Order: sequence, then structure tokens, then C-alpha cells
Amino acid sequence: MTLANRSLVTIDDFSYGEIEALFNLTDEMSGAMDEQYGLCHGKIMASLFFEPSTRTRLSFETAMHRLGGSVITAADVGATSLAKGESIADMARVVGSYVDMIVIRHPWEGAAKVVADYSGVPVINAGDGGHQHPTQTLCDLYTIKKEKKTLKGLKIGLWGDLKYGRTIHSLIFALAKFGANILFYPTPGLEVPEHVLEKLTMEYGGELEKYATPDTASKEKLFPLDAIYLTPSSPHQLAMMPDVNLQVELKTGIDALYVTRPQKERFSAAEKGEELREKYPVVDKKLLRGREFKKTLVMHPLPRVDELALELDTDPRSMYFKQAARGVPVRMSLIALLLGAKDAAIPQEAAPSIAYPVYRRDYGPRCPNQRCVSVQETEVKYLKPEYKIVNRNPLTLRCAYCEHGFEPEYVASSDWHEGKTATKKYHSASSHWADKIRPENLIVFRSNQDAETLGFKPSRYVKIRRRRKGTQK
Repeated sequence: MTLANRSLVTIDDFSYGEIEALFNLTDEMSGAMDEQYGLCHGKIMASLFFEPSTRTRLSFETAMHRLGGSVITAADVGATSLAKGESIADMARVVGSYVDMIVIRHPWEGAAKVVADYSGVPVINAGDGGHQHPTQTLCDLYTIKKEKKTLKGLKIGLWGDLKYGRTIHSLIFALAKFGANILFYPTPGLEVPEHVLEKLTMEYGGELEKYATPDTASKEKLFPLDAIYLTPSSPHQLAMMPDVNLQVELKTGIDALYVTRPQKERFSAAEKGEELREKYPVVDKKLLRGREFKKTLVMHPLPRVDELALELDTDPRSMYFKQAARGVPVRMSLIALLLGAKDAAIPQEAAPSIAYPVYRRDYGPRCPNQRCVSVQETEVKYLKPEYKIVNRNPLTLRCAYCEHGFEPEYVASSDWHEGKTATKKYHSASSHWADKIRPENLIVFRSNQDAETLGFKPSRYVKIRRRRKGTQK
């Protein structure tokens, strides 16, 4: 099995075994950095960073240079044809014809997937809005594994902005993939989005216990705990005595604390108007003096603002500068594998990833996420609505670009009406008809107006619903 010509858009694109193989190659390269020069001789990487970046951009470009390759770059949307209205797909086709690989950072969630779909070359997502940042996650996992020798069964605390932190979203799925337990410590109002938690429990199993108040954690001089995720491999049963078992979990020690800054550039207008200083306490030696933090790795994707005290820089528990330094060999191994300059022995996976049916039509509901690339490029006709059907009861669709999910109000079938206007009926998505429609025939609507605009008429299964809304006369 090889990773050549693959893309890394989300952390789910790589299996557990593939990430382990990448880490083995990273170990090999780290021990002999100078010997890697020439592996990618003659190869060109496009570095497209349409949001600010220091570590990610420079580590990628350094990695390519250390492999003997070349880099071309664009770092300002205003200086590209995107500012003239060019579509991301057209840009991807053109740039893909110039280079062997594209690394892209873009403010729109799902933009990296569009580039991967249209460029014809391997694409690496260097951060797409608040969606994911998979290569940062590879650096984070690699650091934890190097320091703790394993990830399985560890307790990893996630602190700060868990709503907009794309590094957090990638890391959550990766930690679950590696069998770690996750403690969620969000700033109030910046909790993990529900669509991320739903995917976590749906695809990785395990147990998610939410807490209504942080009182129990406060008594133990810990910062507020919002929820805890226990991997399926964990022997603990929080459901039996959640408060008691929680304290047992915490007193045995937290293995790593992953701190994030407030992502103010993605805040809504209301969030920008709030004072976060009191809500966002500083992680310092005073906070970490408890017994449960004695051997805790302090991690941060950087840049930091005020949430991480400078006094921790010399603390042996601090890992954030090691994380940044390890970004070069991790990305060297990734580039070499995707370009086919190196191969790796990848073990066969015991359990394949879930293959969901896909909903794709020329018309259909827009993604509810306003930051999604499919919403931002509304005038570009090439980008059709595309969703994974992740649940049938209730019917739930997940956007293929940004991974936000929604439950449609109404459904119809392209098979039942047989092109006859009189039999083009739509039904409530909560009715038994939703389960009977085959995925390839499914048509979904966000509202009855959407259905009727396309010539569908309500069946008797939506009349009561319409009357309750005051739309039936």
C-alpha cells in the first residue's frame, strides 16, 4: 500500500496505520536530516497561503527545500486572480498544471477539498477556516507519542477556544482514532460544535459524558470541565457514577493539556463585543501546580496571545516549541510519501472507515454553514451541493466540504413520481417514507416552499405539519 498521489484534506484521509507509517518515516528522517536532500529533486510545490501563517508556511517550505525540491508561493488573495472573481476550481486546475503538489490555507471551510478535487496533483490542507488543520494534528500526535511512547488510554485535555480552533477539530478525531480519552475545557461560549461531537461518537464510538455545571471540577481546583470522551477501549463506565468516576480519572493525572488562543478572526459580531479576558484565564505554573498536572505535557499550536504564561517556557513540561520544530521532519515525511519519493510499510486496517451514501444533485439545500466554500461560491455553478447521508433516523446530512450537518424538513423520491406532475409528492422527513427512499432516489428540501418551487405537491403526511405552522388554508 502506498500514499503516493494521495491528498490530505482532513485527518480522516489517513488511517491509523498510515499515520503510524508516517511517524516511522519521520523518526528515520529526523535522525538523518542532511541525507534527505535530493529525494524530491525536480519536484515543485505550490505554497498558497491566503491567511496569515508563520510556522505552517515556513515549515512546509523548509521541508520541501530540505528534500531538494522547489517552491513557488502566493500569500495574498488580492494579488491573485481570485480577487478578480476566478473560481477556486479554475485556480486549482491552473496551479496544478504548473506544480507537483499544492499546500493551501484558505479562510473558507472546505476550500482545500475543492482544490484537491480539481487540481490533479496531491493537495495538503494547511488550514481551511475553522474546519481542520490535519498537518498540525500530525505534529501534535507525533509530539505526544515521542514524549509518552503511546497515545492509547492517555487523558488529553483540550483548553480554550474549542469552537473555532481548527487544530482542535482535527485533533479530536485523531485522538479518538488512537484510543485516547479527551477532556473538554472550553471557554464559556466557545464549546466544541455539536456537529463535531456527533461525528466523534457516531464514527468512533466511545462514551461522551456532558456536565451541566463545572462545580465538581472547581472543588478540585481544576478549570471548568464541560465534557469527557472515553474511548471504546477504556474500561471505565462513567454512566454508572459519573461524578465519582470523573474525580478518579482526574486524580490519576492528565497526560497532556492542549491550549489554544481565542480565534478572534472568526468570532461573530456578538462574540467580538464580549470581554474574554476574565473568561479566558491564563495557563501558568499556579494553575498547573496540582498533583494531577505533575507530569502533564503543556502543548499549544502557536501563536499564543495572553492565554499561556511566558514563565512556562522553561518548564520541562512545555512542549510547544518542540511541536513547532518537529513540524519540519513530519512535513518532510508527508511530502516524500505523497510525491512517491519514499514508500512505507502500512499495516492492513482491522476496521475500514465508514462509507456513507452520498447525496449529490444539481439543485438542493445550501449548507447551513455560512463559512462553507459551497455557500461562499454561490455564483459558481460548478460547485453542486454534496452531502453524506450519515443517519436515516432522523435523516441527517453532513456537508462534504465543511462537515456541518443538518436535518432536512421534507423529502421526496425521484423514482415514485415517474415524471408525472400529479404524483410529484413530498413528505415530512420524520415520516416512515424517509426510511423507504433509496439514497440514489432521495430528494431533500429545507422548506415546503423549496419543494413546491420545484413542482412538488404535499402528500397527506405533511398536511398536519403545514396546518400547525399556519401555512395550510
